[in-house]
Amino acid sequence: MRYDPVKDQLGRILGRHPLLERVFFALLHLIFLRSWHVRRALRRILIRWPSDQPVRVLDAGTGFGQYAYYIARRYPQAEVVGVDVKAEYLERARRFFAHTPLAARVRFEVDDLTQLRTEGPFDLILAVDVLEHIPDDQAVLRHFARVLQPGGFVVIHTPSDQGGSDVHAPGMQSFISEHVREGYSRELLEARLREAGLEPLESHYSYGPFGSLAWRLLVKRPMLWLNRSRAAYLLLPLYYALVLPIGLVLHVLDLYQDNRRGTGLLVVAQKPHTTVSTR
Repeated sequence: MRYDPVKDQLGRILGRHPLLERVFFALLHLIFLRSWHVRRALRRILIRWPSDQPVRVLDAGTGFGQYAYYIARRYPQAEVVGVDVKAEYLERARRFFAHTPLAARVRFEVDDLTQLRTEGPFDLILAVDVLEHIPDDQAVLRHFARVLQPGGFVVIHTPSDQGGSDVHAPGMQSFISEHVREGYSRELLEARLREAGLEPLESHYSYGPFGSLAWRLLVKRPMLWLNRSRAAYLLLPLYYALVLPIGLVLHVLDLYQDNRRGTGLLVVAQKPHTTVSTR
């Protein structure tokens, strides 16, 4: 299934006016469980940040810019740089932020994470469902370590290898065909972070039993309908009116349950204050 074209179409429809763009961002944060886990991780880091001390954030693979908007709006001391390889995404994000009071603290640049040119140092790097799209993920992590301030943090969310990308058996095709890999094990992603010079602090699975059911109800089924026919847009408001309350309860259960398994993986890592030579 082609996931990005449907997502892009929704973005174009709801991005025609700044108010609709805000509604679109709110819906993304509400419907996608990964946003619940990511925002909790961000709060745990940034709530301790001194209010008079600027925090530089790199939103790596910013897409529509919804996380850049969330961070800049919630944390007045935050300065956000959003980068992506898709210039059309960034141009629309710039137009949206130009109509907000946040424009002075958020900028967007076209950049390839495997050849990152955007200069740091950053205090926090966010990469939400990005690494699974990039063949040379190790180059990305090395660049993260290079531009990160000593003591700075990286927050990564990605599909896991336990059914990430909605793959449940060997040989099955990914539900999201834009992914270059099905996902990561906790051990593999932690090992690659360490190889890049970053120390994992926290890792846990998202999209456990409750979250996976919410994914099928709130994302997969509507996406399948929209792939088949645009007429599905007319049915979605009624559908979500019925299933959204159930999906939100499932999100809360997933967020506060210690998932032993899950199709998503969230890892928080930190760049050590001092680098110890391995020679």
